[in-house]
Amino acid sequence: MDLPVIESFELLRDIYRVPQDRYVRARDRMIGLLDLEALLDVPVRQLSLGQRMRCDLAAALLHAPAILFLDEPTIGLDAVSKLAVRDFIKRLNRDEGVTVILTTHDMDDIEALCTRVMVIASGKILSDGELAELRARVTRERWLTVDLVDEAAAIDEADAQVIRRDGHRVCLAFDPQVVAPAELIRRVTSHHAIRDLFVENPPIETIVARLYAAHGDPA
Repeated sequence: MDLPVIESFELLRDIYRVPQDRYVRARDRMIGLLDLEALLDVPVRQLSLGQRMRCDLAAALLHAPAILFLDEPTIGLDAVSKLAVRDFIKRLNRDEGVTVILTTHDMDDIEALCTRVMVIASGKILSDGELAELRARVTRERWLTVDLVDEAAAIDEADAQVIRRDGHRVCLAFDPQVVAPAELIRRVTSHHAIRDLFVENPPIETIVARLYAAHGDPA
């Protein structure tokens, strides 16, 4: 598209028949929130992917929709642009009350933005609820990762399974209802010298992959 960004905004104002005063307020607010001032006279086809995504967000909001549908809004963006887009979406939902429906394969987007998660496979809803509910439905598993002083040391715990090892770093999976995290840490540290450790949930992509597998879907 050869139109500059600002003229594209004007075209959308006409398409959606937004009153001039309301359009100006929305336009100026979007320009400030998304830092678009330097891009207004740039033809859309010359924008980088991150710049275009920010301009697309502004364009989608000029007519003040109550519901915003976003399809893979951070795909291909660099780290800085991803963070900026995510922060904007969160503020839009929190401060303006806009309902955001997000479709994405980026699990970091889900963890950063979503309060309700639907997992769909082959047109069937496999799960619908909060992220914590999805985790609880699929597994109670937690991961204990330890950085050992002795790279060759072997960890053998009856209530935990070594699922990954990379040099000094060892990751153990365990069920906190079988062995409490504090107790497992006590056992490991009483037998091994360690540099560092942390406990975490399995990443959301692991949870989703297991849910698909449980329903016989290779996705």
